[in-house]
Amino acid sequence: MKLTTKKFNPQTLTRLRSIGVAAWMFALNSLPAFAQGGVGFNSTDLKTGISNSLAVIMMFGFVLGIAAVIVGGFAIRRGDVDQGKMSIIGGAIIAAAPAVIYAFFKIFGLDTNSTVGVGQFN
Repeated sequence: MKLTTKKFNPQTLTRLRSIGVAAWMFALNSLPAFAQGGVGFNSTDLKTGISNSLAVIMMFGFVLGIAAVIVGGFAIRRGDVDQGKMSIIGGAIIAAAPAVIYAFFKIFGLDTNSTVGVGQFN
């Protein structure tokens, strides 16, 4: 049985070498994430991070909802009443969604230990 070896051209070897170096650097830089040096996992920090991320998403949604309402007003102004009404209703739903979800969490008592809500922005 004859073994055949495939020879790579120099350009492929250069690319493989650079990919290997990049993977090695990534592996070396990710080691501190696995070795936390005695610091335990803190779920409060995770909840705060998720809450702040949701707050940013909620703010973008609110701005996009307001923009959709404005676009709907302009559509009605130019005579496209059906499209304008749908845009206004959709914008109102998008803009009000975070408040509605937060109200449901308050109603059912899930707000004390949840990630829903707007974080503190100073």
